[in-house]
Amino acid sequence: MKEQDDWLYEINAKQSLLAIDFKEIWRYKDLLLLFVRRDIVSAYKQTILGPLWYVIQPLFTGVIFTLVFNNIASIQTGGAPPFLFNLAGITMWSYFAQCLNNTSNTFASNAGLFSKVYFPRIITPLSQAISALFKLSIQLLIFACFYLYFVLKGYALQPDVTLWLFPVVLGILAVLGLGLGMLISSLTTKYRDFRILIGFATTLLMYVSAVMYPIAEVQNSETLSEYTWVVELNPIAILIEAFRYMTLQEGIFNWGLLGYCALLSLMVFFVGLVVFNRTGRNFIDTI
Repeated sequence: MKEQDDWLYEINAKQSLLAIDFKEIWRYKDLLLLFVRRDIVSAYKQTILGPLWYVIQPLFTGVIFTLVFNNIASIQTGGAPPFLFNLAGITMWSYFAQCLNNTSNTFASNAGLFSKVYFPRIITPLSQAISALFKLSIQLLIFACFYLYFVLKGYALQPDVTLWLFPVVLGILAVLGLGLGMLISSLTTKYRDFRILIGFATTLLMYVSAVMYPIAEVQNSETLSEYTWVVELNPIAILIEAFRYMTLQEGIFNWGLLGYCALLSLMVFFVGLVVFNRTGRNFIDTI
């Protein structure tokens, strides 16, 4: 009979709600990679265009935003081409939205798997955030192609020296999406209303996240001056503006605001983790 210290795994109900066992996650890295592959393949399985939808969606959205917000509403984008300006916002927003939407359905979509097999539950939302990088990489490539196109057309575009901070900005955005997603996923096990809410709430959030306009447009607006704080304190808007500043030198980049986003994202992540771990212990009885 083996002593307790000799066991490779010990499944204990009395674990810390803030526990993230990185050694255990590393042991299950093959499962994590399998989930990532599953998420990528199943996204557009049995579709005619397949991964081409990763290209079509941002391009059509960018064209519509340019026509409506720049040509009709006359929103100024500084020295950056309006289409490229919108494409930068769409690229960052799409990654956050995918992390949030896919992670928020973790318990509902994996209930059968969770009830039969043990593995670290955190692997499932992590796989969603990692698989979303595949779509992001395609959209960044599209952005780079149009960036080069506009440079060749004579636009004075030049990345800022802060571009090396892009992985940091992306990491903050991923942590925020994961935290919110885990929190909502936990709430949907008891309150099904959140499944309906998340769809249009994400759409509404996009309009206060400076995806299709610069923050300065809201700050300089007389009619929207009293609502400026909604956009200014929105970490997603700040991170999108930072990406635009890094690539187009248009927008706002501030170390203090970046620190604020990092701190808020970590707080949301740890709250989401606590609720996620707590829900994971008994969600199968309520879902």
